[in-house]
Amino acid sequence: MRVLIALGGNAMTAPDGRATPADQIAALGRAAERIAEVVATGADVLVTHGNGPQVGNLLVKNELAASVVPPVPLDWCGAQTQGTIGFVLCNALERALAGRRPVAAVVTRTLVDATDPGFGTPTKPIGRYLPADEAKIMIEHGQVWRDRGARGWRRVVASPEPLDVLDAPAVAALLAAGYLVVAAGGGGIPVVREPDGTLRGVEAVIDKDLAAVVLARAVAARTLVLATDVEAAQLGWGTEHPRPLGAVTVAQLRRHAAASEFASGDMGPKVEAACRFVESGGVRAVITSLDRIADAVAGRTGTVVTADER
Repeated sequence: MRVLIALGGNAMTAPDGRATPADQIAALGRAAERIAEVVATGADVLVTHGNGPQVGNLLVKNELAASVVPPVPLDWCGAQTQGTIGFVLCNALERALAGRRPVAAVVTRTLVDATDPGFGTPTKPIGRYLPADEAKIMIEHGQVWRDRGARGWRRVVASPEPLDVLDAPAVAALLAAGYLVVAAGGGGIPVVREPDGTLRGVEAVIDKDLAAVVLARAVAARTLVLATDVEAAQLGWGTEHPRPLGAVTVAQLRRHAAASEFASGDMGPKVEAACRFVESGGVRAVITSLDRIADAVAGRTGTVVTADER
């Protein structure tokens, strides 16, 4: 069985959200131990991950140094964080696996459409709020910032749909050779194809859970595990009586989503990814906590999403 595990941001920071290098190394060490439990079941494992805190740190460095050196574009930020997180996670996985499986990280590009509406009207907020005079410096470098009133100005970028994970064939070859592979971190480095067929990086943020679906299809994964900080998706989240959602069909889950049960910036993308994966032929998608991913692969916990009953 081939399993793709998508690690949420909580897998790369301390419980209180701190993201110093020491915090990230420790957090990824804990994640590696849970991943090793899945490997012990005999599954072929592929791992992808978020990169929000790490890209956020790079953006702050961009802002602080903008008057001295040009800001690094978002596609470069994605490549840098893929390399850093892949390096740390490979070290952690090698320790946790103790030689049972070779490990590799692949710097991965994700194709998006140059005509995606998000590029014309960017809406995805990223980074911190800045006062108008500091935001002006970044605007002069070609970035798009919006006035958010009393909180200040904030950058917005495109969040286009992922179309294809271009380096999936390399990932598949490594999986076939017995490797545990880390790939498509942060949703992949966003690229568009030029009329002459060449590729160009673009300023965008790709949802990592939606990109995980594209990657899972490309390497024929049967199970997608969306690891987060709760054991299951919940109905009535934020109310006095939240209810964990267990086994559910795609149709049922989409009805809950249509009723606005899941926050658009948090659980919503995971729910959409789970539905897309199963709709495209995946056997099972599971939303659960990082500590329970081995049980999730076995179908014993989490929100387990399967095809609609016939």
